[in-house]
Amino acid sequence: MTQLDSVIKPKTKRSKRFLESRAPKLTEDVKSAMIMKGGNTSQTVTQALKDIYSLKKPNAVLYKKKNITRPFEDSTSLEFFSKKTDCSLFLFGSHNKKRPNNFIFGRLFDFHVLDMIELGIEKYVSLSEIKASKCPEGTKPMLVFAGEAFDTDNEHRRLKSLLIDFFRGPTVPAVRLAGLEHILHFTAIDGKIYMRSYRSLLKKSGCRTPRIELEEIGPSFDFVLKRTHLASDDLYKLAHKQPKALKPKKKKNISHDAFGTKFGRVHMQKQDLSKLQTRKMKGLRKRRGEVVTKEQEGQAPKVAKVES
Repeated sequence: MTQLDSVIKPKTKRSKRFLESRAPKLTEDVKSAMIMKGGNTSQTVTQALKDIYSLKKPNAVLYKKKNITRPFEDSTSLEFFSKKTDCSLFLFGSHNKKRPNNFIFGRLFDFHVLDMIELGIEKYVSLSEIKASKCPEGTKPMLVFAGEAFDTDNEHRRLKSLLIDFFRGPTVPAVRLAGLEHILHFTAIDGKIYMRSYRSLLKKSGCRTPRIELEEIGPSFDFVLKRTHLASDDLYKLAHKQPKALKPKKKKNISHDAFGTKFGRVHMQKQDLSKLQTRKMKGLRKRRGEVVTKEQEGQAPKVAKVES
């Protein structure tokens, strides 16, 4: 490929398809995540990264080699790998004496770090330790957030938005009842975040609606919130900006109330009621020898008699 005036021109069809896949689109592809470990890791962090990767597959890339980097001090290596793999999400695991068993969840905008939140693992139960049937790979999870902090505290609100971006999966036009089998539950209480993974079981209930039971399948985490790197309000607003072509067009004369009921307003032309055909009655018929004056055309009961 040749590069002229900062414009890359492809020389082969393969490079042309590659550049088209990386070009901006009205509807972007599913967000992928790169999962990597730092220079020093523990067995807990390594196994936890693999479990998160199994939940995120197939929209994830797992790096097995160690990456000697510190995202809060220098994020250039993360931005480099983001451009290389076209990933807008990342999970970085590390372990040291000052910050043991550490996770860093983050996302990028225009291949630059937007948000980073550091979580420390206090308790961890892996997928293999819980003996239960797992959900199939690629199952779209249902995300449940419990706790007042997710609505009041700014850092917890950003963490909630980041976790939704990380685990939401692809956007689907319809939902199948039997496909709603994976649940990720996040609870914020007493400065800690508890992550649990469940599988929903549809049991017979004797009626049309099935009875639902939850079975824990793992992994299970007890996190504590540590450092944060949040984008400014202006940059955060710019990252959420949508193109005009995707914004829903406002339809005229259609409104909705608080309950979602749809109302429509119909405009009609002015009607001429003098030509309106009404029901004929015997009392309004003209008799022989009677003539109705022009002033009394609209008043049928008043009749003028003509003398012979």
